[in-house]
Amino acid sequence: MAEELRIVTNCQARRLKSGNGREEEEDAKQEENGHEAKRLKASQEDGNKKYPKRKIVLLMAYSGKGYHGMQRNMGNSQFKTIEDDLVSALIRSGCIPENHGEDMKKMSFQRCARTDKGVSAAGQIVSLKVWLIEDILRKINDYLPAHIRILGLKRVTGGFNSKNKCDARTYSYMLPTFAFAHKDRDPRDETYRLSPETLETVNRLLAGYKGTHNFHNFTSQKGPKDPSAKRYIMEMYCEEPFVRDGMELAVIKVKGQSFMMHQIRKMIGLVIAIVKGYASEAIVERSWGEEKVDVPKAPGLGLVLERVHFEKYNRRFGNDGFHEPLEWADEEEKIAAFKEQFIYPTIVKTEKEEKSMVSWLETLSNHDFSSTASRTQADNQEPKNSDPEGSDGCGDDSD
Repeated sequence: MAEELRIVTNCQARRLKSGNGREEEEDAKQEENGHEAKRLKASQEDGNKKYPKRKIVLLMAYSGKGYHGMQRNMGNSQFKTIEDDLVSALIRSGCIPENHGEDMKKMSFQRCARTDKGVSAAGQIVSLKVWLIEDILRKINDYLPAHIRILGLKRVTGGFNSKNKCDARTYSYMLPTFAFAHKDRDPRDETYRLSPETLETVNRLLAGYKGTHNFHNFTSQKGPKDPSAKRYIMEMYCEEPFVRDGMELAVIKVKGQSFMMHQIRKMIGLVIAIVKGYASEAIVERSWGEEKVDVPKAPGLGLVLERVHFEKYNRRFGNDGFHEPLEWADEEEKIAAFKEQFIYPTIVKTEKEEKSMVSWLETLSNHDFSSTASRTQADNQEPKNSDPEGSDGCGDDSD
């Protein structure tokens, strides 16, 4: 009897051990599967670590329609930005580790211009540290939508910052020329054609912005005594008009050291109001004084970041034998092709469908261009968080 009990007990123990063994084996398999993806990702990152990590700049072009600007809004996935798509492509292509996407400071990321909602770019520059993997441009572009392209790459100094090293920015603004028609003419008349005399007037008014002026009336939250409201405009002019899809358009170009929020759109808006006969030319000089002037803000559609300039950097490092000047002559053809394919058609199509310029022109009569009321005491106070360097602002020119 004792012998039978011993045999039964041993059998139960073997079955229990066998059962525990199977459970342990299953647990081990689950753990193995759970770590397989992590090992794969770690393996990929380890593989990329054989490539040098270097500070570079990327030349970007994008159509801003459908995006809430360039700058990423961490923790807010409701509003998609250009940087959301860019960072995703950098990670998936193996240029940066995944945790750098969560904390962009880890890759020393900096954009030159914080373009706002709907604003496009043909020459945006971002600086960052990446693994210089093989065929890097093609691999990044493989993970980007067609309306966002990386057109060029250059090595830069380790301390390079695309925002701080930028000397000037050039923007363009495409608009239908009927915006310059006299106020008595139907603003919806797409048959309007800009006369040489009107174009001459437009260019004379735009040229008046050149030099250093107090643009406090061309932005918000800056009083007339705020030193950062003074901005230097190098050039501003309107090119010859052209016709697309039956609509005549023109492109205004402006180059300045930096721009504040809405500044470019208000500069153009005021010129339109003068040419149409709503305001006198004297309002421009008056707007640079301390009084509050009602300056209309032209629609955001049509605003494009054309180029950013690094002239001081180029003089110091462009020919040092280690770095290239940040100039993009070899990429000009690709830039022009991108604008023709993605930026210009989008502006024309959107204007025809949504009529943003027509709607805005109909509001000009609501503005009081003759008011000479001074600013309130609150307006004259210095902002608590005034930025003496000014906004990086190129990109804050649109809602």
